[in-house]
Amino acid sequence: MMSNLLTRHKSLRKLSTLVENRTTYNAEYAELNIYETHAIAEKVSLTFNFPIIASMLTGKKVMHLDGFDAFDFFPGESVVMPTNKEMVIDFPLATKNKPTQCLALGIDAYKIEEVVEKFNYNVAIENENNSWSLDESASHLINNVDVSHLIERLTYTFTNGNKSKDVLVDLMIQELIVRLLQTKAKSLIINDTHIFNDTRIGTVIKYIKDNLTNKDISVDQLAKKAYMSTSHFHKQFKNTLGISPIDYINSEKIKFSKKLIKASKHLRMSEIAFQSGFNNTSYFNRQFKKTEMMTPQQFKASINK
Repeated sequence: MMSNLLTRHKSLRKLSTLVENRTTYNAEYAELNIYETHAIAEKVSLTFNFPIIASMLTGKKVMHLDGFDAFDFFPGESVVMPTNKEMVIDFPLATKNKPTQCLALGIDAYKIEEVVEKFNYNVAIENENNSWSLDESASHLINNVDVSHLIERLTYTFTNGNKSKDVLVDLMIQELIVRLLQTKAKSLIINDTHIFNDTRIGTVIKYIKDNLTNKDISVDQLAKKAYMSTSHFHKQFKNTLGISPIDYINSEKIKFSKKLIKASKHLRMSEIAFQSGFNNTSYFNRQFKKTEMMTPQQFKASINK
Protein backbone atom coordinates (compact mmCIF):
# COMPACT_ATOMS: atom_id res chain seq x y z
CA MET A 1 0.00 0.00 0.00
CA MET A 2 2.78 2.44 0.90
CA SER A 3 4.40 2.04 -2.53
CA ASN A 4 1.08 3.01 -4.14
CA LEU A 5 0.88 6.07 -1.88
CA LEU A 6 4.37 7.15 -2.89
CA THR A 7 3.56 6.67 -6.58
CA ARG A 8 0.58 9.02 -6.20
CA HIS A 9 2.66 11.46 -4.15
CA LYS A 10 5.37 11.46 -6.84
CA SER A 11 2.78 12.47 -9.45
CA LEU A 12 1.65 15.40 -7.26
CA ARG A 13 4.84 16.80 -5.78
CA LYS A 14 7.23 19.36 -7.23
CA LEU A 15 10.95 18.58 -6.95
CA SER A 16 12.98 21.72 -6.21
CA THR A 17 16.02 20.36 -4.32
CA LEU A 18 17.89 17.06 -4.10
CA VAL A 19 18.28 17.19 -0.29
CA GLU A 20 15.13 17.08 1.88
CA ASN A 21 12.76 18.26 -0.83
CA ARG A 22 9.56 18.99 1.07
CA THR A 23 5.93 18.55 0.05
CA THR A 24 3.21 19.67 2.46
CA TYR A 25 -0.29 18.21 2.78
CA ASN A 26 -2.55 19.93 5.26
CA ALA A 27 -5.72 19.36 7.26
CA GLU A 28 -7.44 21.37 9.96
CA TYR A 29 -5.51 20.01 12.95
CA ALA A 30 -2.45 18.47 11.33
CA GLU A 31 0.22 18.90 8.68
CA LEU A 32 1.92 16.09 6.79
CA ASN A 33 5.34 16.81 5.28
CA ILE A 34 7.01 14.29 2.98
CA TYR A 35 10.78 14.78 2.62
CA GLU A 36 12.79 13.24 -0.20
CA THR A 37 16.57 13.17 -0.54
CA HIS A 38 18.12 12.12 -3.85
CA ALA A 39 21.83 12.49 -3.02
CA ILE A 40 24.22 11.41 -0.26
CA ALA A 41 24.32 14.12 2.40
CA GLU A 42 25.54 14.65 5.96
CA LYS A 43 24.60 16.77 8.97
CA VAL A 44 21.28 18.04 7.58
CA SER A 45 19.45 19.85 10.40
CA LEU A 46 15.68 19.91 10.91
CA THR A 47 13.69 21.53 13.74
CA PHE A 48 9.91 21.85 14.07
CA ASN A 49 7.88 24.33 16.11
CA PHE A 50 5.28 21.70 16.95
CA PRO A 51 5.47 18.09 18.20
CA ILE A 52 6.05 15.74 15.28
CA ILE A 53 6.04 12.03 14.50
CA ALA A 54 8.71 11.23 11.89
CA SER A 55 8.41 7.92 10.03
CA MET A 56 10.73 6.42 7.46
CA LEU A 57 9.20 5.42 4.12
CA THR A 58 12.14 4.29 1.98
CA GLY A 59 15.92 4.13 2.32
CA LYS A 60 18.01 4.74 5.42
CA LYS A 61 18.96 7.69 7.61
CA VAL A 62 21.46 8.00 10.42
CA MET A 63 19.89 10.10 13.17
CA HIS A 64 21.80 12.25 15.65
CA LEU A 65 19.45 13.31 18.46
CA ASP A 66 20.16 14.89 21.81
CA GLY A 67 20.33 12.19 24.49
CA PHE A 68 20.82 9.32 22.01
CA ASP A 69 23.79 7.61 20.43
CA ALA A 70 23.59 7.92 16.65
CA PHE A 71 21.23 5.26 15.29
CA ASP A 72 20.08 3.90 11.93
CA PHE A 73 16.51 4.84 10.98
CA PHE A 74 14.70 2.38 8.69
CA PRO A 75 11.23 2.06 7.05
CA GLY A 76 8.54 1.01 9.54
CA GLU A 77 10.22 2.91 12.39
CA SER A 78 9.09 6.20 13.91
CA VAL A 79 10.64 8.91 16.04
CA VAL A 80 8.52 11.22 18.18
CA MET A 81 10.13 14.65 18.61
CA PRO A 82 9.07 17.39 21.04
CA THR A 83 8.79 21.00 19.91
CA ASN A 84 11.99 22.84 18.92
CA LYS A 85 14.31 19.85 19.26
CA GLU A 86 16.96 19.52 16.55
CA MET A 87 17.40 16.45 14.39
CA VAL A 88 20.76 16.16 12.61
CA ILE A 89 20.54 13.63 9.78
CA ASP A 90 22.95 11.75 7.50
CA PHE A 91 21.81 10.16 4.22
CA PRO A 92 24.40 7.47 3.41
CA LEU A 93 22.48 5.64 0.65
CA ALA A 94 20.31 8.23 -1.12
CA THR A 95 20.53 8.31 -4.93
CA LYS A 96 18.54 9.93 -7.72
CA ASN A 97 16.81 6.64 -8.61
CA LYS A 98 16.48 5.38 -5.01
CA PRO A 99 15.73 8.42 -2.83
CA THR A 100 15.47 8.32 0.94
CA GLN A 101 11.90 9.30 1.85
CA CYS A 102 10.53 10.22 5.25
CA LEU A 103 7.34 11.82 6.53
CA ALA A 104 6.93 14.26 9.40
CA LEU A 105 3.43 14.53 10.83
CA GLY A 106 2.82 17.65 12.91
CA ILE A 107 -0.20 17.84 15.22
CA ASP A 108 -1.77 21.03 16.58
CA ALA A 109 -0.95 21.40 20.29
CA TYR A 110 -4.57 22.29 21.10
CA LYS A 111 -5.74 19.02 19.53
CA ILE A 112 -3.21 17.14 21.67
CA GLU A 113 -4.40 18.95 24.79
CA GLU A 114 -8.04 18.17 23.96
CA VAL A 115 -7.36 14.46 23.47
CA VAL A 116 -5.12 14.22 26.55
CA GLU A 117 -7.90 15.70 28.69
CA LYS A 118 -10.40 13.24 27.22
CA PHE A 119 -7.96 10.37 27.69
CA ASN A 120 -7.34 11.29 31.34
CA TYR A 121 -11.05 11.59 31.99
CA ASN A 122 -12.19 8.36 30.34
CA VAL A 123 -9.31 5.95 30.92
CA ALA A 124 -8.00 4.60 34.22
CA ILE A 125 -4.34 5.53 33.85
CA GLU A 126 -1.69 4.25 36.22
CA ASN A 127 -1.03 6.61 39.13
CA GLU A 128 2.44 7.52 38.01
CA ASN A 129 1.05 8.81 34.72
CA ASN A 130 -1.43 11.20 36.30
CA SER A 131 1.18 13.91 36.74
CA TRP A 132 2.84 14.27 33.35
CA SER A 133 6.58 14.86 33.28
CA LEU A 134 8.36 16.10 30.18
CA ASP A 135 11.12 13.96 28.73
CA GLU A 136 13.27 16.39 26.77
CA SER A 137 14.74 13.72 24.49
CA ALA A 138 13.23 11.94 21.50
CA SER A 139 11.43 8.60 21.54
CA HIS A 140 12.40 5.96 18.98
CA LEU A 141 9.52 3.55 18.27
CA ILE A 142 10.77 0.51 16.37
CA ASN A 143 8.07 -2.18 16.26
CA ASN A 144 4.79 -0.45 17.06
CA VAL A 145 2.38 -1.95 14.51
CA ASP A 146 -0.63 0.15 15.60
CA VAL A 147 1.25 3.43 15.14
CA SER A 148 2.69 2.29 11.77
CA HIS A 149 -0.74 1.32 10.42
CA LEU A 150 -2.27 4.60 11.56
CA ILE A 151 0.47 6.65 9.92
CA GLU A 152 -0.02 4.67 6.69
CA ARG A 153 -3.79 5.35 6.77
CA LEU A 154 -3.18 9.03 7.53
CA THR A 155 -0.76 9.31 4.62
CA TYR A 156 -3.31 7.73 2.29
CA THR A 157 -6.04 10.14 3.46
CA PHE A 158 -3.81 13.22 3.19
CA THR A 159 -2.62 12.40 -0.33
CA ASN A 160 -5.98 11.14 -1.59
CA GLY A 161 -7.73 14.54 -1.42
CA ASN A 162 -11.06 13.03 -0.31
CA LYS A 163 -13.84 15.59 0.34
CA SER A 164 -14.22 14.26 3.88
CA LYS A 165 -10.44 14.44 4.48
CA ASP A 166 -10.58 16.79 7.48
CA VAL A 167 -13.14 14.65 9.32
CA LEU A 168 -11.25 11.41 8.67
CA VAL A 169 -7.87 12.94 9.56
CA ASP A 170 -9.33 14.35 12.78
CA LEU A 171 -10.57 10.91 13.86
CA MET A 172 -7.27 9.23 13.01
CA ILE A 173 -5.23 11.96 14.71
CA GLN A 174 -7.24 11.42 17.90
CA GLU A 175 -6.56 7.68 17.72
CA LEU A 176 -2.87 8.26 17.00
CA ILE A 177 -2.51 10.55 20.03
CA VAL A 178 -4.15 7.92 22.25
CA ARG A 179 -1.84 5.21 20.83
CA LEU A 180 1.19 7.40 21.55
CA LEU A 181 -0.06 8.14 25.07
CA GLN A 182 0.20 4.39 25.64
CA THR A 183 3.89 4.31 24.60
CA LYS A 184 7.10 5.74 26.00
CA ALA A 185 6.45 8.79 23.79
CA LYS A 186 3.54 9.98 25.97
CA SER A 187 5.49 12.76 27.67
CA LEU A 188 6.87 14.13 24.40
CA ILE A 189 3.63 14.81 22.59
CA ILE A 190 2.32 17.04 25.37
CA ASN A 191 5.30 19.39 25.22
CA ASP A 192 3.18 22.44 24.42
CA THR A 193 0.56 21.63 27.06
CA HIS A 194 3.20 21.19 29.76
CA ILE A 195 3.77 24.96 29.90
CA PHE A 196 0.39 25.49 31.52
CA ASN A 197 1.77 23.90 34.70
CA ASP A 198 3.39 27.31 35.26
CA THR A 199 0.40 29.63 35.58
CA ARG A 200 2.33 32.83 34.91
CA ILE A 201 4.08 31.50 31.81
CA GLY A 202 0.81 29.89 30.70
CA THR A 203 -0.94 33.27 31.00
CA VAL A 204 1.73 34.88 28.84
CA ILE A 205 1.46 32.11 26.22
CA LYS A 206 -2.31 32.61 26.05
CA TYR A 207 -1.80 36.38 25.67
CA ILE A 208 0.67 35.83 22.81
CA LYS A 209 -1.69 33.44 21.02
CA ASP A 210 -4.62 35.85 21.45
CA ASN A 211 -2.61 38.85 20.20
CA LEU A 212 -0.47 37.43 17.42
CA THR A 213 -1.28 40.22 14.99
CA ASN A 214 -0.16 42.84 17.51
CA LYS A 215 3.11 44.21 16.10
CA ASP A 216 4.10 45.84 19.39
CA ILE A 217 4.39 42.84 21.75
CA SER A 218 7.63 43.29 23.70
CA VAL A 219 9.50 41.14 26.23
CA ASP A 220 9.17 43.96 28.79
CA GLN A 221 5.41 43.97 28.31
CA LEU A 222 5.20 40.17 28.68
CA ALA A 223 7.41 40.25 31.79
CA LYS A 224 5.01 42.71 33.42
CA LYS A 225 2.09 40.39 32.64
CA ALA A 226 4.00 37.55 34.34
CA TYR A 227 4.84 39.82 37.32
CA MET A 228 8.57 39.18 36.82
CA SER A 229 11.62 41.25 36.05
CA THR A 230 12.55 41.17 32.37
CA SER A 231 15.73 39.15 32.96
CA HIS A 232 14.01 36.60 35.22
CA PHE A 233 11.07 36.28 32.81
CA HIS A 234 13.40 35.69 29.85
CA LYS A 235 15.27 32.97 31.75
CA GLN A 236 12.07 31.33 33.08
CA PHE A 237 10.44 31.39 29.64
CA LYS A 238 13.46 29.82 27.96
CA ASN A 239 13.77 27.17 30.67
CA THR A 240 10.08 26.26 30.21
CA LEU A 241 9.80 26.26 26.41
CA GLY A 242 13.39 25.84 25.27
CA ILE A 243 13.40 29.03 23.19
CA SER A 244 13.45 32.77 23.87
CA PRO A 245 10.21 34.80 24.08
CA ILE A 246 10.96 36.58 20.77
CA ASP A 247 11.68 33.30 18.97
CA TYR A 248 8.45 31.84 20.37
CA ILE A 249 6.41 34.88 19.24
CA ASN A 250 7.91 34.68 15.76
CA SER A 251 7.31 30.92 15.53
CA GLU A 252 3.64 31.40 16.46
CA LYS A 253 3.31 34.17 13.87
CA ILE A 254 4.87 31.89 11.27
CA LYS A 255 2.34 29.16 12.16
CA PHE A 256 -0.43 31.71 11.63
CA SER A 257 1.09 32.86 8.32
CA LYS A 258 1.17 29.25 7.10
CA LYS A 259 -2.56 28.99 7.72
CA LEU A 260 -3.09 32.19 5.70
CA ILE A 261 -0.92 30.88 2.86
CA LYS A 262 -2.88 27.61 2.81
CA ALA A 263 -6.26 29.34 2.99
CA SER A 264 -5.71 32.01 0.33
CA LYS A 265 -4.36 31.82 -3.20
CA HIS A 266 -4.72 35.54 -3.82
CA LEU A 267 -3.06 37.31 -0.89
CA ARG A 268 0.38 38.76 -1.64
CA MET A 269 3.20 37.75 0.72
CA SER A 270 3.44 41.35 1.93
CA GLU A 271 -0.24 41.18 2.98
CA ILE A 272 0.30 37.82 4.68
CA ALA A 273 3.31 39.23 6.54
CA PHE A 274 1.29 42.24 7.72
CA GLN A 275 -1.73 40.15 8.76
CA SER A 276 0.60 37.80 10.67
CA GLY A 277 1.91 40.66 12.80
CA PHE A 278 5.21 41.41 11.03
CA ASN A 279 6.22 45.01 10.36
CA ASN A 280 8.04 44.31 7.11
CA THR A 281 8.22 41.57 4.50
CA SER A 282 12.00 41.05 4.57
CA TYR A 283 11.97 40.26 8.31
CA PHE A 284 8.97 37.95 7.75
CA ASN A 285 10.87 36.14 4.97
CA ARG A 286 13.97 35.71 7.17
CA GLN A 287 11.95 34.36 10.11
CA PHE A 288 9.94 32.05 7.86
CA LYS A 289 13.08 30.55 6.34
CA LYS A 290 14.66 30.21 9.80
CA THR A 291 11.62 28.30 11.07
CA GLU A 292 10.57 26.32 7.99
CA MET A 293 13.92 25.90 6.19
CA MET A 294 12.32 27.37 3.07
CA THR A 295 10.97 30.72 1.91
CA PRO A 296 7.22 31.55 2.09
CA GLN A 297 7.06 31.25 -1.71
CA GLN A 298 8.68 27.81 -1.60
CA PHE A 299 6.26 26.74 1.13
CA LYS A 300 3.32 27.92 -1.00
CA ALA A 301 4.64 25.90 -3.93
CA SER A 302 5.07 22.82 -1.71
CA ILE A 303 1.43 22.71 -0.65
CA ASN A 304 -0.85 20.06 -2.13
CA LYS A 305 -4.42 20.97 -1.22
